[in-house]
Amino acid sequence: MQTNGYFEFLTYFEDLSDPREERGNNHLLIDMVGLALCGTICGANTWADVERFCRAHQGWFEQFLELPFGIPSHDTFSRVFRILDTEQLQHCLSAWVEHLQFCLDGQTVAIDGKTLRGSHDSAAAMKPLHVVNVWANHVNFCLGQISVSEKSNEIPAVQELLEILNLKGAVVTAAAMHCQKKTAKKIIDNKADYVLQVKSNQPTLMKTIAEMFAEHEVSGFTAKKVRCCTTIERNRTREETRTGMVCPAPAALRKKWAGLKTIGRMDRTRVLSDGMIQTETSYFISSLPPLVRRHMRHLREHWSIENTLHHTLDVTFAEDDSRIRKGNGAEIISVFRRLALSILKADTTVKDNVRGKRLIAGWNLDKLKGILLAFQAA
Repeated sequence: MQTNGYFEFLTYFEDLSDPREERGNNHLLIDMVGLALCGTICGANTWADVERFCRAHQGWFEQFLELPFGIPSHDTFSRVFRILDTEQLQHCLSAWVEHLQFCLDGQTVAIDGKTLRGSHDSAAAMKPLHVVNVWANHVNFCLGQISVSEKSNEIPAVQELLEILNLKGAVVTAAAMHCQKKTAKKIIDNKADYVLQVKSNQPTLMKTIAEMFAEHEVSGFTAKKVRCCTTIERNRTREETRTGMVCPAPAALRKKWAGLKTIGRMDRTRVLSDGMIQTETSYFISSLPPLVRRHMRHLREHWSIENTLHHTLDVTFAEDDSRIRKGNGAEIISVFRRLALSILKADTTVKDNVRGKRLIAGWNLDKLKGILLAFQAA
């Protein structure tokens, strides 16, 4: 395979087991992975779109891929990927991410789930697939993902992901669902830190933190061990004031939670354009030292996963509208979408938004080559 560096990433998928019988193995699995990713980068949102794009540029792809029987049909893409081993694929992706050598030291890595609403099948009584994503905010890259049948199954899925991924040095942030002793320990064992939100699913923990800050509030947060910081953010529709407070975690909690150093509270007040005022108070625990600005940054960056990943997948990649749902098909194409988005977000060779980059890469294959080459050289 003469990749000239453009398809060098395919070497990390060479150990991916082909699930087909040999007699039906006309198209190489590694070629199909390359075609699917390129098609997704260039605007294809379905297997039929992938086939159309690749057939239109078959001569170009033949320069880099073997393609012994030409371009696979959309039925072949669908049939193969619905029976592909998703766990093996995740291990291949993890190896690629290791090779990319992202520096995660002190950086926010957000964990959050997203439901693929179009993947349900009412006739088969199948609920939509729920995908848990691990998003590195500073490089806009999805480090890993795992699917579950329902949102309630996220907790063990995240703990499984934490065993696969190398998050050394990162600050892992997660919603209250993942405020679990076992999850915290796995993060610490991974030589990472955590900032976990606390809600009523941990009633004793939440009560303890709330009572401690209520005591500090009476004294005006003047105790030396308490650190406070207030920020104000304005846009055309609202003004939001955020006040963060942190203090060292009490010894009783440190004994129960691996690596715990800090407890915190965040007060939010929003003034909307119509004059309505909204207030919210939330709590969190952390393995970081009690430095308030650092915690406010990680908490703020956690929610960027909604705009930079989830929103873009729905608006630009039409993920919620996708009706791919048989076997592992929904999960596999979600992997290609997240890889494509990560590559396009990281690209600096084309000056445009993600939608524009997809169009330009599909129209101009030299631009596609530049995007592929620049990302792998990063």
